[in-house]
Amino acid sequence: MKTKNRQLIVVGDKVLIKPDKPEERTEVGLYLPQSAVEKEKVQSGHVVSTGPGVALPEPVLGEDEPWRQGERKARYLPMQAEPGDYALFLKKVAVEIKFDNEEYLVVPQAAILVLMRAD
Repeated sequence: MKTKNRQLIVVGDKVLIKPDKPEERTEVGLYLPQSAVEKEKVQSGHVVSTGPGVALPEPVLGEDEPWRQGERKARYLPMQAEPGDYALFLKKVAVEIKFDNEEYLVVPQAAILVLMRAD
């Protein structure tokens, strides 16, 4: 995610999510106290950015070919989440951050329960 002169880079298997505001009212119109809203175990939001994925170990090159100078490049198992997806995730593992006066959550991919993607 980029702004004028700063860039926010998500690393590893993490996902940057713009959280939805928690519902403060029930379906029948009763207002919920803040303590009840905070006790929810699942939260939702839109995926803004993702890291490259889970780092994979580098393949072992044979010692019998010392002349081979392989270029070392990082390899990753790609993420399932993509920017624009709508995610339901476990709230207790999310880390809150603030970037350019906006609040975001950094969530490990393993904490995401469901992704909804438009066709």
